[in-house]
Amino acid sequence: MSTESQPRLVEMLPQHRLDEARLFAYLAGHVEGFAEPATIRQFQGGQSNPTYLIETAARNYVLRKKPPGTLLPSAHQIDREFRIQSALAATDVPVAPMLHYCTDAAVIGTEFYVMGHVAGRVFHDVMMPGLAPEERGAIHRQIFETIAALHKVDYNAVGLTGFGRPDHYVARQIERWTKQYEASKTEDFAPMTDLIAWLRANIPERDESAIVHGDFRLGNMMIHPTEPRIVAVLDWELSTIGHPLADLAYCCMSYHLPPGSGPAMAGYQGVDLAELGLMSEAEALELYCRRTGRERIDNWRFFMGFSLFRSAAIVEGVYARALAGNAADQRAHRMHDVFLQVAKTGWNIVRGD
Repeated sequence: MSTESQPRLVEMLPQHRLDEARLFAYLAGHVEGFAEPATIRQFQGGQSNPTYLIETAARNYVLRKKPPGTLLPSAHQIDREFRIQSALAATDVPVAPMLHYCTDAAVIGTEFYVMGHVAGRVFHDVMMPGLAPEERGAIHRQIFETIAALHKVDYNAVGLTGFGRPDHYVARQIERWTKQYEASKTEDFAPMTDLIAWLRANIPERDESAIVHGDFRLGNMMIHPTEPRIVAVLDWELSTIGHPLADLAYCCMSYHLPPGSGPAMAGYQGVDLAELGLMSEAEALELYCRRTGRERIDNWRFFMGFSLFRSAAIVEGVYARALAGNAADQRAHRMHDVFLQVAKTGWNIVRGD
């Protein structure tokens, strides 16, 4: 198994330290079966909400909390992560078991939730180094089967009525992420400005709604320790009710970016996909259509441009938090170059280059 696929654990970063004794005492009183002695380490790799592994003799747990410092409006709503994963527990979408949500910020300084630890591998490189083509292809196929399964879930039937507005998702997202970008940008960049203007002027008339993950990509999939199988979809912070094609386009961004273009954005451009066992974008979209009963996908250029715009805004926010000293990942300082690449790619796609 490639070392790149192992979830990375480090001692708690200085800005993310918490009162272990107080936390463990709280968990003993609120999480069934939790008992000390316990140890805690931090996962290195999350860009947004600090995430920790808690190990005990009987069971391992994962804790996610809000980051410290001043946060952008409507960001880091971990209560939504807990709610949606709880709702999806009985569906075909694999999620970790939700155990407890704590609203008392006095325990460790912010709200947090605890879930059961799901053992497995995380591939941050879309090339999935170290795997045979048939294993790589099986995982790649499952990504699109899983996002199709998510978009087919009846959100009202699983108790997610009101989880998000079912109308005008794309228009609202453009405005939301434009505001977030303006609040965190570190320089004026013409391709990003032009991309925002084009998207505002070209929103498709037809609207749809489904549960959308918001960050659906390989790096947020927990893969079985030995089998090419997704055992849990992670990081639901951006989930809501929205347009499924926006979610799908985000999942397909790697087809439009070069290799090595960032830890979360590495792409397939110039790569022999068939040799690696991977589907082409056309094959992935055909599989998605077949699994969801969709006849075709319209306005793909718009949705791809939209996803690249939104990703660029997110990445620039990560970089801004790194400058402020509270990003969860030590690699965050490299993110500004990724922002430039992603924004420029989005602008080139929508204008037909």
